[in-house]
Amino acid sequence: MTLLAVDSLSKTFGRSSRRGAQREVEAVVDLTFNIEAGEFLTIIGPSGCGKSTLLRLLAGLEQPDSGQITLQTQPLPDPSDRQGRFGYMPQRDTLLPWRTVLENVILGVELAGGSRETARDEARQLLPLFGLDGFENNWPSTLSGGMRQRAALLRTFLAGYDILLLDEPFGALDALTRRMLQQWLLGVRTRFSKTILFITHDIDEALLLGDRMLVFSPRPGRIPADLKIDLPHPR
Repeated sequence: MTLLAVDSLSKTFGRSSRRGAQREVEAVVDLTFNIEAGEFLTIIGPSGCGKSTLLRLLAGLEQPDSGQITLQTQPLPDPSDRQGRFGYMPQRDTLLPWRTVLENVILGVELAGGSRETARDEARQLLPLFGLDGFENNWPSTLSGGMRQRAALLRTFLAGYDILLLDEPFGALDALTRRMLQQWLLGVRTRFSKTILFITHDIDEALLLGDRMLVFSPRPGRIPADLKIDLPHPR
């Protein structure tokens, strides 16, 4: 079943405004693809080709110049329609340094108006699965890079979104930690049956994690290849 449909999505930055003319940069042009419920879609392409722009468009942080985003047959034309529909994790973990691990991971639920106590209880149950048991009262500055990423992912999972938009979550980690977290994410994804769009620069990572892979062209970003990864797990 198609969960999310993207049709002819385009975005250009730097259009003329009251502040004067700017150099226009076509970020993405005519992006069209679907994603099925429960699918793990990896997105790969060179730097600056519009991969992150796509996730920001989906999350409602940017407005496309043209095209349509449809979620479960419902068109979402305005950014406000898309905000709160997707779990979005940018490249940096964005943990707040003045909040403990537990306070950070329940932040998304708090901002959505959910119960703080219920979120705390759910977070405590999930801390062992995310490798954070015993660290709930730690400050982010005391965590390793891998632990910070797991905390940020737990915050995204805990918010309860069916679709997760992950922008190079392991890109800044060393090779051994990245490999460990790749295997960990596959296990967590299977348990929670999430639909995931995952940006990476690493072809091996894209093949290891994904059910399908979108290949972006250099800017302006287009999708010249949409490839099914028909390999059994474990890979």
